Amino acid sequence: MQQRAMPMEEGKDPGAGAGAGGIRTSQYKAMPLRLLQLFVLFLAFSITFAVISIYTIRHFGIYYSVMDTVKSSFQPCLEEPNGLEQWIKPPSNLIHTMSDKELLWRASFTSRIKQYPFKRVPKIAFMFLTKGPLPLAPLWEKFLKGHEGLYSVYVHSLPSFHSDFPPSSVFFGRHIPSQVSEWGRMSMCDAERRLIANALLDISNERFILLSESCIPIYNFSLIYHYITKSKYSFTGAFDDPGPFGRGRYNENMAPEVNITQWRKGSQWFEVNRKLAISIVQDTTFYPKFEKFCRPACYVDEHYFPTMLSIEASNQLANRSITWVDWSRGGAHPATFGRSDITDEFFKRLAGKQHCTYNNKNSTMCFLFARKFAPSALEPLLHMSTKYLGY
Repeated sequence: MQQRAMPMEEGKDPGAGAGAGGIRTSQYKAMPLRLLQLFVLFLAFSITFAVISIYTIRHFGIYYSVMDTVKSSFQPCLEEPNGLEQWIKPPSNLIHTMSDKELLWRASFTSRIKQYPFKRVPKIAFMFLTKGPLPLAPLWEKFLKGHEGLYSVYVHSLPSFHSDFPPSSVFFGRHIPSQVSEWGRMSMCDAERRLIANALLDISNERFILLSESCIPIYNFSLIYHYITKSKYSFTGAFDDPGPFGRGRYNENMAPEVNITQWRKGSQWFEVNRKLAISIVQDTTFYPKFEKFCRPACYVDEHYFPTMLSIEASNQLANRSITWVDWSRGGAHPATFGRSDITDEFFKRLAGKQHCTYNNKNSTMCFLFARKFAPSALEPLLHMSTKYLGY
């Protein structure tokens, strides 16, 4: 009895132990099978969801609506206008990064349809070629006041010069990117072409007049505006001077583009219409010849534009300047007028009898501007301008 009980006591019923081990083994086998079933069920559910999603995207456009929502949240800060305004609105800032070559190319753009598809008020571009300061600016401010929309102002100075005009000034922000220019050399014509090219970027500019810091208007704005805009011709002098300061400066290497009978001389201070302004900036025929063969004592600023324009468009030139100067004192430069020169007698002399033609008719009004005036002339000019100049 004891021998039979001992195993039972030690083994806790061998039969029962064997049964428990069998249950554990079956549980271990059942658990991986259940996990596998759950995994297969999850996989089937995922595939079903993916198929339904693809079907929904294709047939209901959810993808595109989501993408449109994403796109709409990332709109650019500035949108390029796609209407006519981008072509006719003048540049808000005259400072740009274009090289001269790029600028001239851009400025040469022109429409072949003459009639404008919008209301265009022609403006006069006043282009100032100066070394730096504009000492007579207050007089010009007085002259231009009240005529906004009928004019534009452009200033070419030495690159090192920094203006300090207040925001209320007509000269504020009107300096263009410039380079050093030397009197009598091609760099002077480069500066003039640079002024014209920048002014051409404003499609409303119809007439272009070159001025210096020593120039003044000798009539009021309304009269000058009407005189210039109603003229059939551009006011550029171009005459044949047979003497040493005319034909004597001609170089035979200018041929065949320019022969001696076509060689012309004229004042540096010109006025041209938009058509001739475009001819100036797009010229690649005469420019290389003048650049290479017209050097001091051939003063290119006195010959390049007069010669080129007389060859290409002589019938469009009034063949005279509208800027008065006094050469009576002799020398290479005209007389300069200071404070003591600005008298009643001076203005009477300035308004003295003149004889010229305007639109093919005789006229006694020939000059609209005058030079050269020193900074000291500003105060008496301001004091007497209302009485004698009309502004």
